[in-house]
Amino acid sequence: MVNVPPPFIPGAFVGAEHHYRARVYFEDTDLSGIVYHANYLRYMERARSDMLRIAGIDQRAAMEGGEGSWAVTDLAIKYRSPAKLDDDLLVVSTVEAVRGASVIISQRILRGTDTLSGETLTVGQVTAAFLSPEGRPRRQPAGWADRFTAIMNGETFPC
Repeated sequence: MVNVPPPFIPGAFVGAEHHYRARVYFEDTDLSGIVYHANYLRYMERARSDMLRIAGIDQRAAMEGGEGSWAVTDLAIKYRSPAKLDDDLLVVSTVEAVRGASVIISQRILRGTDTLSGETLTVGQVTAAFLSPEGRPRRQPAGWADRFTAIMNGETFPC
């Protein structure tokens, strides 16, 4: 018998929401055991990257193919309550708007593992623009806007 760990599945879609689980490790905290403020942005970034990967939006192929890459162009974040060492966190992401060269994603970080009983710790909204290799805004690759619209509408689609 081979002892193989289960596949790594940190995130999944639940209707129009993407749920991403994380845990607070010692390296995420300051000396008081509270999550350092910039690390909430890391949790949100990981959740967005996971959401895109699951939706079949291949960022790496776009970069390597010379099409371009995403860049955060606007960010708003509000801290409500601190996360602490060893907390289970849930990052919930929803697509709010889809444009030709950008997408707006709202995110919230909860303490706990479900949206009904979890305490909201942080809320944020991110605008990401697709940029050419020269750094100029350009339309998203074919089909990506359709994927984001499907996510926003809670549609299921093959990945």
